[in-house]
Amino acid sequence: MRAAVLVFPGSNCDRDLAVALRGAGAEVTMVWHKDTALPQGTDLVAIPGGFSFGDYLRCGAIAARAPIFDAVRRFAEGGGHVIGICNGFQVLLEAGLLPGALMRNAGLKFICKPLALTVETAESVYTAAYGAGAQVVFPVAHHDGNYQADAETLARIEGEGRVAFRYVDTPNGSANGIAGILSANRRVLGLMPHPERAADPAQGMTDGSALFRALAGAFETA
Repeated sequence: MRAAVLVFPGSNCDRDLAVALRGAGAEVTMVWHKDTALPQGTDLVAIPGGFSFGDYLRCGAIAARAPIFDAVRRFAEGGGHVIGICNGFQVLLEAGLLPGALMRNAGLKFICKPLALTVETAESVYTAAYGAGAQVVFPVAHHDGNYQADAETLARIEGEGRVAFRYVDTPNGSANGIAGILSANRRVLGLMPHPERAADPAQGMTDGSALFRALAGAFETA
């Protein structure tokens, strides 16, 4: 699998994400936000957590309009796989590649701790290794992770089985406890928790490693 990890000013999880992907066997290229094309043969675009452009305007708003994002949008609209974690999820929403918005946490406090999640669907390359109903633990670290959408949108993504991960105990006010969602073709995933911070025994958590191994394995099979 060839993965492109985007890097913006203020990204701080880009190297963590690259390490997790390489640990699963992926070939990783770091792609600067001012680039205008993805590396040839890219299988996966990975958008890391952090504080792209200092979270000015709205979290992810400037990154979603960076030069590289025209190429990312074409890649996604052409059926490419894209994962956005934490700030990366915010970027995907700002870019319109996923529906809804991420608001300030209900308690107006930054939340940083491991949290239990339920895997809601196994029908994606990102979640197939867990199975629907499995529980995993990933850490979160966000101030604007409160997922919200209008009633029609929520009904649609719930009805289509596009909720990928749900908080066991919602920490931030997210509608329906949503922690991560999939695009209609199930190839774009946005999630607030950090699987890349739970992918190695040295981190004290390993539940995230299955996500990256499944990704790499799917492309090897293909």
